[in-house]
Amino acid sequence: MIPTEFKKILEKQHYKIVGRHSAVKLCHWTKRSILDEGFCYKQKFYGIESHRCLQMTPAVAWCTQKCIFCWRNIEQTLGTKLDEFDEPEDIINEAIEAQRKLLSGYGGIPERINKTKFKEAQDPNQVAISLSGEPTIYPKIGELIGEFNKRKFTTFLVTNGTLPERLEKLENLPTQLYLSLDAPNEKIYNRICNPILSENWKKINETIVIFPSLETRKVIRITAIKGLNMLSEEGYARLVQRAEPDFVEVKAYMFIGGSRKRLSLGNMPSFAEVREFSENLSSYLGYSIKDFKEDSRVVLLSGR
Repeated sequence: MIPTEFKKILEKQHYKIVGRHSAVKLCHWTKRSILDEGFCYKQKFYGIESHRCLQMTPAVAWCTQKCIFCWRNIEQTLGTKLDEFDEPEDIINEAIEAQRKLLSGYGGIPERINKTKFKEAQDPNQVAISLSGEPTIYPKIGELIGEFNKRKFTTFLVTNGTLPERLEKLENLPTQLYLSLDAPNEKIYNRICNPILSENWKKINETIVIFPSLETRKVIRITAIKGLNMLSEEGYARLVQRAEPDFVEVKAYMFIGGSRKRLSLGNMPSFAEVREFSENLSSYLGYSIKDFKEDSRVVLLSGR
């Protein structure tokens, strides 16, 4: 289903293609953790182990948006729905095998790696269902989460919220559900998220309405882009208050991947700028700053 030339581009970018529409890529922090050179902010905030995290997507080139800050090549978006798709069990089996192949090179530098972590990394127990594309486009997303849950994984699902009907019908909930909320209003949303479907902003608001009813740990994630969406903190606060998440993450846009063709290094805020924006948001929202990780340029706000 992925054209050969596009597949080559993804492989050059160190993705491993899984089946017809899924993919795996080693997270920067998984690699750093195996080398004992640091860990992901999710480990600091939520207690997962970076070296055992599987970063994958069941819809690598399918999305309902073409966000200008996305690290993928948005020009090669293949559509907004999957008509043919692989089974959850097959995706997971192949994803774990792909992760092992991506890790194999580290076995050649035994003097540099943490051998215990390297061995544990072969059997991941945490999955980030995000990476690229919109995961809820995969029709069996609930069954995929259920299969991961059955295998004792913690599951973090990241969605852009444009398919509320999929979230509403999830028969299995992830350990943690992220909603990306990257604009305080429709005008800014249209400018930076480039919706493919005309009703996307309306659908995001529908997701915000049902968010409180989803009985799992919930997080709103704001990707902060200097000069574009680090404004109208009061507007963000109104949306977040309706969603009633447990946490809000404010994370700096990173100047990486395909986004470098569309944005500049000047759009990447410093940690101090992310912190200031978070403090302003906190004052409108009533959530307190609970934690932060400076090298990831991320701040965690908590409503608890």
